Amino acid sequence: MRNGIGNLGTLIVTGASRGIGAATARLAAKHGYALAVNFSTGQAGANRVATEIQNERGRALPIHADVSREDQILQLFQTAERELGPITALVNNAGVTGGFARVENITAEAIEKAFSVNVTGTILCAREAVRRMSTKRGGSGGAIVNISSIAARTGGAGEWVHYAAAKGAVDTFTIGLAREVAAEGIRVNAVSPGLVDTEIHAANGEPGRLERLGPTIPMNRAGKPEEVAEAVLWLLSPAASYVTGSILEIGGGR
Repeated sequence: MRNGIGNLGTLIVTGASRGIGAATARLAAKHGYALAVNFSTGQAGANRVATEIQNERGRALPIHADVSREDQILQLFQTAERELGPITALVNNAGVTGGFARVENITAEAIEKAFSVNVTGTILCAREAVRRMSTKRGGSGGAIVNISSIAARTGGAGEWVHYAAAKGAVDTFTIGLAREVAAEGIRVNAVSPGLVDTEIHAANGEPGRLERLGPTIPMNRAGKPEEVAEAVLWLLSPAASYVTGSILEIGGGR
């Protein structure tokens, strides 16, 4: 499906060193995007993703930035634009759960971290994308996809209500921004994954979570990062040209 090396412009994928972000970056390169492979702590993973894309004759650059830091977001966009070309798409994938905890045991630090990355980071990255893409500001348009979570609908009870609340904010932001920039050539949507086979479960202290929850999914399995990536690329593509302000659930019927 390659349309030429980087001829779709530059796509920034935040948190692209592993999981859904990495799968999205790989697939986007095959579709013809030049990739800004953002990472905060997973430098080796980001380097690996970028190298894989380059080995397939794509363009990719790993760029460090903590999206909870405004100054680093500015550097991310400036570097991507300077090294790869005009930014035409953004996938706000970087996120943290803040760990598993009931509300009665949650700390202020965990709440602040979850919101600073998942909400503030998403909004600020979208701000920088809009400043570059908006036809009202001289841009040529583009598309933004925010990665939410089905937890925003289910509430995350007993595990991560704080994370679910942050993703609920992402959903609301998606709808609001989509309506704000719909007449400026920018489409804004969200993908809301359910249980997906990534490292997030082990990283939060429950490596057996997939096995525990898999049978509760109507399709009787966890999803794959590549399945989420397909939905993201569809929303970025001209095939979704009349889709904005939508939240697409990828959850196996959950």
